[in-house]
Amino acid sequence: MITRSLRWRLLLAAAAAVLVALVLSWLFMTLLFQRHLERRLQSELSRDGLALVAALSLDEQGRPALERELSDPRLQKPGGGYYWQISTAQGVLRSRSLWDTALPVPTRAPIDTWRVIEMVGPLGQSLMGLERRLVLERNRAVVIQLAQDVQPLEMARTEFGRELGLFLVLLWLVLSAAAWGQVSLGLRPLRRIRGDLSGLQENAGSRLPSSGLREIQPLTDAINALADVRERDLQVARRRAGDLAHGLKTPLAAMAAQSRRARAAGAIDAADGMDRAVAAIQATVDAELARARVAAAANMPLGVSALRRVVENLIAVLERTESGSRIAFTVEVPASLVLAVPVDTLSEIIGALLENAVRYAKRQISVSASAGPGWTAIRIEDDGPGIADGSMQQALMRGGRLDESGHGTGLGLAIAGDLITATQGSLELGQSTFGGLLVTILWPGHAGAARRLKGRDDG
Repeated sequence: MITRSLRWRLLLAAAAAVLVALVLSWLFMTLLFQRHLERRLQSELSRDGLALVAALSLDEQGRPALERELSDPRLQKPGGGYYWQISTAQGVLRSRSLWDTALPVPTRAPIDTWRVIEMVGPLGQSLMGLERRLVLERNRAVVIQLAQDVQPLEMARTEFGRELGLFLVLLWLVLSAAAWGQVSLGLRPLRRIRGDLSGLQENAGSRLPSSGLREIQPLTDAINALADVRERDLQVARRRAGDLAHGLKTPLAAMAAQSRRARAAGAIDAADGMDRAVAAIQATVDAELARARVAAAANMPLGVSALRRVVENLIAVLERTESGSRIAFTVEVPASLVLAVPVDTLSEIIGALLENAVRYAKRQISVSASAGPGWTAIRIEDDGPGIADGSMQQALMRGGRLDESGHGTGLGLAIAGDLITATQGSLELGQSTFGGLLVTILWPGHAGAARRLKGRDDG
């Protein structure tokens, strides 16, 4: 799961790179610290060696002597860790710290500079020292040696490495937290694109806004181009579906005419078979057109529809029909109520439901609507026979009917349900106060959206 996350990949890569850099830093810094201690020790030994040379003298027999000794207290303690030794062919002079041991005298020591050496001292100590050969009066050679125990240096280097390691671990945690913040800040534009994509899924007409970032803009442009292609493909598909439907009208009409002539000629069975074939083809065509309309509604940009005006226009048409002329319509819809649903889609939804109500109502149909914070509800009631509670779910299926009597496929009402679902609404069936069917359409969130859109249009 971590390897599939871009965030975790970047974080792990950053943490690993910082860890490697800090480990290398620890190695080099401890090495530099050790070199610094060694150079400082060499400097101290060289200084004390010059002090010995300044105080050195030879007696008549050529034995070395010092006018004054070094004051370091380690030189007075046997095995104290700091040692010096002056050697000539006639005798050897050494510090008290050497006690009954002696430093190995080299056969050849440099004359012009101090030479750094490593040796084993009293009590098996590892020593680092300097040695040099001098030629004094009467061509007498003197070898001067100074050495110091390196264990304190090793302890200092170990303590420095431990403390430095703890500090670098804390620094690694701080840098990892900084990398987390940097990655989160860098991926924030992608999170914004993800939110914009959800809007693009709901509305195919919308497009992603410009990100303003050179690295993100090509992705935004590619997504918008893909959305343009998808919208064009949908438009082409809907046009082809419409052309197919219109192209089939003439052959279907010809087949219906052939069926009537066959029936008039007495070929009843052939006419019935032809009628069933025509009905099946017509149902298939209607279903495909319905799918195209539902897809168009789902991808159509939001518009502002005045609900009362839509309802009144539909009732004005239905009142001119034979079935609608005998119905008393009651409209209780606020004139100020608007919906964020395209007018064509809203007209098709309300029209299908009103046509069904007119088909089964006896004398009365009521249309009412109300809205609240984040919701809008439309209710259509009639005084028809209604349907049983157990049949309400089946009635909304494609091919079902809101009344089990009668003929036809009931496709229009199923399309209305699909259109409502495509516009983020829901359809419920119940018992009306007139004793017939109550159809309730609920659009969560459409009231607020509609009011915002209306205010924008009015502005």
